[in-house]
Amino acid sequence: MKNQGLYNSLNDYYRSLFGKKMVKLSLDAGFSCPNRTGKISAKGCIFCSAKGSGDFAGERQLSITQQIEQQKNLISKKWQNCGFIAYFQAFTNTYAPIEVLRKKYTEALSCKGIEGISIATRPDCIDEKVIKLLSDFSQKSYVCVELGLQTSNEKTADFINRGYKNEVFKKAVKLLNEAGLDTVCHIIFGLPGENMDDMVNSVKYAVSCEIKGIKIQLLHVLKDTPLEEIYNSTHFHILEKDEYIDLVLTALSYVPENIVIHRLTGDGPKDLLIAPKWSLNKRDVLNSIHKRMSETSFRQGSLCKK
Repeated sequence: MKNQGLYNSLNDYYRSLFGKKMVKLSLDAGFSCPNRTGKISAKGCIFCSAKGSGDFAGERQLSITQQIEQQKNLISKKWQNCGFIAYFQAFTNTYAPIEVLRKKYTEALSCKGIEGISIATRPDCIDEKVIKLLSDFSQKSYVCVELGLQTSNEKTADFINRGYKNEVFKKAVKLLNEAGLDTVCHIIFGLPGENMDDMVNSVKYAVSCEIKGIKIQLLHVLKDTPLEEIYNSTHFHILEKDEYIDLVLTALSYVPENIVIHRLTGDGPKDLLIAPKWSLNKRDVLNSIHKRMSETSFRQGSLCKK
């Protein structure tokens, strides 16, 4: 079941911007994270996998060009006549010297068919030098920056070892907006101890910071993460499918229609996912969300004025 205008989808946004179907190619550019190197912490966020949330990205031993060509070949049968966006996904993709970042981004944009870059990073790895670099690239190509907020609840943020305060996120979004860059916020539903109000408030907070796009992600308990140990010892509540759908519909109601919805769910790697198993069928989850929206009055932005 398709979106049918129920919300401002990324696919529709890309078609309006590029005039065609766009596909993101997930890359591992070989970066690390200040939350793992000891600059902030050596533990990382408790939910993050060994691959830095880049489990579906290319292999880091390959060059950027090789990863892009490999992924283009894999999807060429599924989508034809489409454009591509190089998605720097794994770890923190502004956590390196400026010249290293420039070289990586330039290599991606020089590949045939690449019409933009999307950069996943941390708000505490955004500064004036990074902004200047991204602004330079945006003069010639599409540039999007994805920031991992995850939650606006400061207690939860400490628990998951996020490593920065909300004010840092707000400042980073302000700098990126002033530079005219698309800024996307990642939020996780189902973090231990959070209720519906906490999760919806995280969405409201992101909106108040004037983000341009939002990614809503279901919490995945993955093997060999600190979260796995916590789950095994406490058996904290994992959202059921219907609970998650209700949360998504409510949250979308507080997102203004101009904000692009980049994601409403996600599927963890089968070999690593411990819970919830129902999330593996991503298409079913999305179809269920669309069906529920079509049967109710929930729409993106429907509660904004109220």
